[in-house]
Amino acid sequence: MIKIVSLFLIGMLVLAMFGRLRFPGQKRLQSMKCDRCGRYRLGKGPCACGKG
Repeated sequence: MIKIVSLFLIGMLVLAMFGRLRFPGQKRLQSMKCDRCGRYRLGKGPCACGKG
């Protein structure tokens, strides 16, 4: 029983470490958001809200 619990906790720690990693392309995704409304812009034109 102790083995199962310890393996579960180790597995959760490994998943937590992977969750904290920054994935490639995350900076590009942040730059695709509108600065004012926060929605994603599609294409190269201005945002649909008309402000950004």
